[in-house]
Amino acid sequence: MKDLQSADVPGNGSHYPATALTIIDPRWTLFVRVVAAGSLSKAAVLLDMPQSMVSRNIALLESQCGERLFHRTGRGVVLTEFGEQLLPCISDLLADAEGLADDIRNLRGKPVGEVVVGMLPSAVRRFAGTLFSAVRAQMPGVRLHLIEGASAQLEEQLHDGRLDMALVLRESEASIGQAHLVARLPLHLVGPAADPLFVKRDIALKNLSRLPLVVPGRPHLLRARLDHLATEQGVELCVAVEADSVQLQYEVVAAGGGYAIASVLPGSLDPRLSSSRIVEPLLERFVVLVESPRRPLTRASREVRRLIGSLAMPSI
Repeated sequence: MKDLQSADVPGNGSHYPATALTIIDPRWTLFVRVVAAGSLSKAAVLLDMPQSMVSRNIALLESQCGERLFHRTGRGVVLTEFGEQLLPCISDLLADAEGLADDIRNLRGKPVGEVVVGMLPSAVRRFAGTLFSAVRAQMPGVRLHLIEGASAQLEEQLHDGRLDMALVLRESEASIGQAHLVARLPLHLVGPAADPLFVKRDIALKNLSRLPLVVPGRPHLLRARLDHLATEQGVELCVAVEADSVQLQYEVVAAGGGYAIASVLPGSLDPRLSSSRIVEPLLERFVVLVESPRRPLTRASREVRRLIGSLAMPSI
């Protein structure tokens, strides 16, 4: 293939370091990203590129192939039959090329490159500094890019290929799958600090009946789980306020709006609040480390994954 002008290459200029090692035409990487995004405009946003540049490079690929790769629709783009046939070949080629580039970069056996890690707000204070210090000491050639977000946001970014890996929440053991289990977190009932309901360490699920609850709105996974439990256990859960973040729930509870149901870490509650663990049955959530299916597993990301797995995380 002919060399592309540097202004048009998704991988030159301001988007990637000038020293980036390119094995194959980076336009094919762009092709795969457009497929994943489902539209030229979304791919442009994810890659931080002008949409015109994305369109121009896709048009050039189509010209070189002599076939359309995408059908343009009102909602974005879909692969043509030719594009469908080409996609697995290109995906395999890109994976091989990234592996080769990684081997070339790491001939001396030291991982280098950027690793993007997402983490839950509850993990930041207890884990971000520890991970950064360990990576700096053990892998000086690796650049950590840490991103904080709610579990659903991190799951979406993993799916889109914007993260290499992330610590996310799962509501049941069955949903853990192949992910690495990091911590088990019991659910607590959270209310005002002076409330006599919290004299005891534990509270039975049945005692939540008719309490005014501050919980996420549907279709939040925790809300769906609570709805299912209420039916299964014959408990009447009374939703007083819907709030979709833990911080919002805590503020409403502190203002006297009801009781929240959340994972509470020792010493982490606002002084205005108190909590008791929910039992009979014991309700747990699970912190797991998940890798993106859309990003290559480099030596650097493998080593960061190993490091996260080896660090003691008893109280995320």
